Amino acid sequence: MGRMLWLLVFFAVFLWSAVGPFDRFTWFLEVVPALIGFAILAATERRFPLTPLVYGLILIHCVILMVGGHYTYAEVPLFDWLKEPMGWERNNYDKLGHFAQGFIPAMIARELVLRLGVMQKGNWCNFFVVCFCLALSAFYELIEWWVAIASGEGAEAFLGTQGYVWDTQSDMGFALLGAIVALLSLSRWHDRQLTALTSRA
Repeated sequence: MGRMLWLLVFFAVFLWSAVGPFDRFTWFLEVVPALIGFAILAATERRFPLTPLVYGLILIHCVILMVGGHYTYAEVPLFDWLKEPMGWERNNYDKLGHFAQGFIPAMIARELVLRLGVMQKGNWCNFFVVCFCLALSAFYELIEWWVAIASGEGAEAFLGTQGYVWDTQSDMGFALLGAIVALLSLSRWHDRQLTALTSRA
């Protein structure tokens, strides 16, 4: 994906999400990580460009965050519509978000670990990446807890538990699954792009 197309999609979705969100406080909480990610990418683009695969995955993650911020994770219309045909009792858009929270950071972490020479490709690298993603997911759950304590009832839309008692554990489980699926499905593609990137450097 070209740089201009990436920027066009990012800002188009961002502006759409900012217009009339379900809850402005929730929108801010959900969109802040995307804005922080954008700032980091802008600051590092020239001296440490990433592979096209990772840039594309980051954009997908930003879109997921901004859609969730606009509607709240419990109110995304498509996933409300899917509840009946899929036999769900709740809106499961938040599970897509937590799957992405493992799937996408797995490839970011893999790229950084390999390019910075922290470790070589192989089982230990994969183990480290999965552990990193699980730790990241756990830390995000702690952030949600801190926001809930600080904000009281105002954080309910941000938490998106929808009364599900095992929401925190299932969120981490989906992130773990996402990390494993990413490594199994994208590692070879990622390796080819890493080779192409380093050969141009």
